[in-house]
Amino acid sequence: MELRTPPVPNGEVNRIRIALVDDHALFREGVSEILQFEDDIEVVAEAGDSTAAVAAIGETKPDIVLLDVEIPGDDVAVTVQRIRTASPKTKTIILSMHDGGALVQRLLGLGVQGYLHKSVSRLGLLAAIRGSQVNDSHIVVSVSPGSLVPSREEIVALSEREREVLHLVAHAMSNAQIANRLGLTEATVKRHLRNVFAKLSAVSRLDAVNKAVAAALIDPALPVRGPSAARRPA
Repeated sequence: MELRTPPVPNGEVNRIRIALVDDHALFREGVSEILQFEDDIEVVAEAGDSTAAVAAIGETKPDIVLLDVEIPGDDVAVTVQRIRTASPKTKTIILSMHDGGALVQRLLGLGVQGYLHKSVSRLGLLAAIRGSQVNDSHIVVSVSPGSLVPSREEIVALSEREREVLHLVAHAMSNAQIANRLGLTEATVKRHLRNVFAKLSAVSRLDAVNKAVAAALIDPALPVRGPSAARRPA
């Protein structure tokens, strides 16, 4: 763990105080060198594992922590929560080589202010840092193409009935229309959709359809079949 407390010259505007957390010292040094040339940013702490990170952040109370997801110690989700407990006002921006869809969405769900792949440009990193300070609700995501689309391996398989319901959603049918088409109650249709949303990490009907199409779970180009002749298990 390395703490830095450089003096702030009289009359200087308050800087954005940064903590760097990554187990590769060379990477930390590189990011630190980038940031030290910015008049409004200073690095106040560095750490290479979760325990040291939480201790350093609790002591220095930085504005932002740049956190890698694969550091020794606790799981990254636990580390994010411990950082929030140690310094509630500190914002977390993930900066990592790992950007699988499930991981990105899990951490965004925990309230991190950004998720950046390490291939991000210097200007992209600086924009994310400054943007998070200007607007508390500002969230920036810069990841590899397709990483936010869940793969088949990342998705718990949809049941035949769930795919059937989602296929009808893709054809703009309401819950009542779907229930009538499949011989179900509206409550059962809603239950199936809740399951679909959870499995796909979807936030809306359109989002669920888009993710299911991207993962080849449904094909909206297929026609809608006629009403079920007999009730099948829900």
